[in-house]
Amino acid sequence: MTIFFNRIDRLFNSLEHFWEFKRTERTAANVLIIAFLGTLALIELRRHGLLTEELAAIVPSNHYYAINVAFSMLLGLEVLGLVFSISNSVAVSIGKQFEILSLILLRHSFNEFIYFHEPLMWTEAPEPVLHILSNASGGLLIFLMIGVYYKLQYNRVMTQSQSITLNFIAFKKLVALLLLCIFSGIGITDAYFYLNGWSTFDFFAIFYTVLVFSDVLLVLVSLRYSSSYKTVFRNSGFAVATVVVRLALTAPPYYNVLLGVGAMAFAIGITVAYNRFETTPVVKSSPVRLSEESKAASLD
Repeated sequence: MTIFFNRIDRLFNSLEHFWEFKRTERTAANVLIIAFLGTLALIELRRHGLLTEELAAIVPSNHYYAINVAFSMLLGLEVLGLVFSISNSVAVSIGKQFEILSLILLRHSFNEFIYFHEPLMWTEAPEPVLHILSNASGGLLIFLMIGVYYKLQYNRVMTQSQSITLNFIAFKKLVALLLLCIFSGIGITDAYFYLNGWSTFDFFAIFYTVLVFSDVLLVLVSLRYSSSYKTVFRNSGFAVATVVVRLALTAPPYYNVLLGVGAMAFAIGITVAYNRFETTPVVKSSPVRLSEESKAASLD
């Protein structure tokens, strides 16, 4: 098993290094720009009847769809970042999930623009504008609450055995690699359905459903390394917050914001209570950006 985990560790570290490489970040940004401008160009060509029938059937006629395409791709990149964050503490991984939720709410705001005609007319705007304000305000509120949440996080040594904690981290990296495969499979399948003119599914709702099961799995596995009641309650509570986030993704306007903000407040409340009653020594490192040493020392 040690040899297996060593291979998982090397594979994950090489993929994470590639993902965090500056050139990769610039390339990803360039792809987003090209996708946005390319979608605008295709929409304009369709409006002028310059596309083939097959291509015109899958290209929308509203320019605002280009914003949706670019933001969906941006969220896809953030989901990849979430997958790699799983090797950090559970608290950091949960925080990343709330970051993605705030971006999804902003994406919902942009999605409302597809119901507008060009140019914008106030007569068709009242209800979509209310949805835009609700989603954007919810995203802003969660953004502010995330700052509070991260400031409350501290890394604690849950076991004195470095080999045990390294095994737990290796298991989390295994889960991250499995999620990466699932993420790729869902994305490729969704793209294939869209290009063939078939009905697509809600990518982010399905992925968050998978995250619920992975969070519960990590809670159960962590029991092998630390059975402290406070730690188990904290991690289980974070899993509940993930379930509420999943519900927020499919809830109607206004309710989605209430659920998202409520889940964020619940995660903050759990963190405050945990910090108040947990007496395990704190690792002296940034609560958000963990070094390899602090990763190895923390089972939170």
